[in-house]
Amino acid sequence: MDNKRIIVPLDVPDAEAALALAARLDSKLCRVKVGKELFVAAGPAVVARLQERGFEVFLDLKFHDIPNTVAGACRAAARLGVWMMNVHASGGEAMLRAAREAIETVARPPLLIAVTILTSLADEDLAQVGFAGSLMDNVERLARLARASGMDGVVCSAREAPLIRKAAGEDFILVTPGIRLKTDDNDDQARTVTPVEAVRLGAHYLVIGRSITKAADPAATLAAIRASIEEGAAA
Repeated sequence: MDNKRIIVPLDVPDAEAALALAARLDSKLCRVKVGKELFVAAGPAVVARLQERGFEVFLDLKFHDIPNTVAGACRAAARLGVWMMNVHASGGEAMLRAAREAIETVARPPLLIAVTILTSLADEDLAQVGFAGSLMDNVERLARLARASGMDGVVCSAREAPLIRKAAGEDFILVTPGIRLKTDDNDDQARTVTPVEAVRLGAHYLVIGRSITKAADPAATLAAIRASIEEGAAA
């Protein structure tokens, strides 16, 4: 298993803040995530600057559009040399396959994963926007679609990991946000678990934000969480 299972989101408003935060982390112990706010503010240059500092980047832009548009966006993102990127599974099979074909045009394609259901949503939210069935029904259906359409894995809640493992196989990558330490607030996440719980449930990669980025010493907190994961996995 990959020894850099923690992904730290750089959810800050500009490149300077992102690089300052990255400087307080250890690129040997984690990867970083560049999302919409930072990418819109700082553009591809911030990805390059993070890579120059030794960080592998998960480009979290969640593309969701017609197949041709998503293919173009994915091709451009893959050319940045990112480690991982994502699209929305609810964009459908044609869109997912177009994304896969597009990234295969670069020498070293990034991992391509799909978002099933956002971890901020609960059953009542899905009903409100017209999804039939329970949250877990939709997660399983979208995970199966992602697997069949050539995705490397999905973004999901760790609580859904056992279901997806059964539906899509052991080698299907599971990236899990909504990770909180026992002392943290849930904030805007509806479905949260601790790092050790996430690993035991079957997550490959853990997106851990505020627990690390708001810590007095992010590097020390990162190292402690990493140690707890290794101990938990061995238990």
